[in-house]
Amino acid sequence: MATPPDSPEAAAEAQVETTTALARQSILDEKGDVFGYELFDRSTQGHHHSAQTDATVLFRVLSNAGADALFGRKNLFINCTHESLTGLHLELVNPTQVVLEVPPVALHDPLSIETLSVTMAELRTRGFRLAFDHTALTRPYASWLALASFVKLDPTQVKPELLETLVKHAQRSGSVKLIADKVETAEQQALLKGFGVKLFQGYWFSRPVKVTAKLVSPAQATIVELINLVRKNAESSDIEALLKKDPTLSFNLLRFINSSGFGLNVEITSFRHAVMILGMKKLFRWAAMLLTAARKDGTPSALGHMAVLRGRLMENLVGDLLSKEDADNAFVVGVFSLLDAMLGMPMDQALESLSLPEPVTDALLNDAGIFAPFLRMAKVCETNSEDEVNAAADSLAMTSHQVNMAHLEALVWTEELLGGQMT
Repeated sequence: MATPPDSPEAAAEAQVETTTALARQSILDEKGDVFGYELFDRSTQGHHHSAQTDATVLFRVLSNAGADALFGRKNLFINCTHESLTGLHLELVNPTQVVLEVPPVALHDPLSIETLSVTMAELRTRGFRLAFDHTALTRPYASWLALASFVKLDPTQVKPELLETLVKHAQRSGSVKLIADKVETAEQQALLKGFGVKLFQGYWFSRPVKVTAKLVSPAQATIVELINLVRKNAESSDIEALLKKDPTLSFNLLRFINSSGFGLNVEITSFRHAVMILGMKKLFRWAAMLLTAARKDGTPSALGHMAVLRGRLMENLVGDLLSKEDADNAFVVGVFSLLDAMLGMPMDQALESLSLPEPVTDALLNDAGIFAPFLRMAKVCETNSEDEVNAAADSLAMTSHQVNMAHLEALVWTEELLGGQMT
């Protein structure tokens, strides 16, 4: 029997305890001590590896309750797509603990190599370290080698007679540390150690170990309310009051800001201090990541992405015609427009606990008022129907070009904000 949406059980279900499945494989130094861990996401098997899954993995690892126990202060090697290197989720991370593993470019395209070099140089400036495979030691990737902190050598992918040459080339390049990767025999270890390699990874030492950490998810309505407060530059006392109202939200925030991934040397115990340390910009991004974090099956929340995209599109459309305050409220309408689907309850029940301006609730509940035509326009843009877009644009006395530009900007903005591709 279905749980009534207004029952205590439904309220409890809105705050879900789930688990995140990761695997870690040790990277050892020449003494056999753990130098770091390479992390693999085990919750997205069968799903496409994307910039969004990279962001979700990193966010989960560095904000879950057991991160320090599972990984300590060791170096964390995270596999990245090229797209995820520009994700704003990286601004939430203490770069001193994270090593970004970047794959080579398809077909070794020179233009793509140089374009990514610029992106990675900026990441290096911010304090991130970069790891590449042995292709970084080849001539087309000279600009990457200059940025490398680590190069992984896989003895199964490199001819034995070339191994020593590549090791010497890396050693001449300066501060690059070599990691012997996928070492499966004592002979392989001895060979590479004899060449001067001091870091090792592979089945000869350890197989990836599955680790599980509990995640407690706040009610999405509360997260969106937090986003609303942040966008209004609310007083820290108002944000503190919201955090006090939702224990799981405050738990997640304090857990995240006190995690080793955030990089503070002092424990934050008060909500007010947490808000001051994080700042409005990072608080917004943290809330957005929390809103769109992966669900039980490991897939990103398409509804969360769509809600944020609608909000930005409505803000853009209203901003061309009405006031700044109206544009802010339009964003709220768009973000809340999928709240019923996200919470699994009727819209009127989802909005009961929120204090929203009448024009906002009028659009959401009655499809009426000043924001209703803009919400209809945002929904029409999701259909990709040129005729419907043109008709909706005419009803707002706008050109289809204005609408298309507003939609394009919203797509780019949402992708940059959430650190991944739309799903």
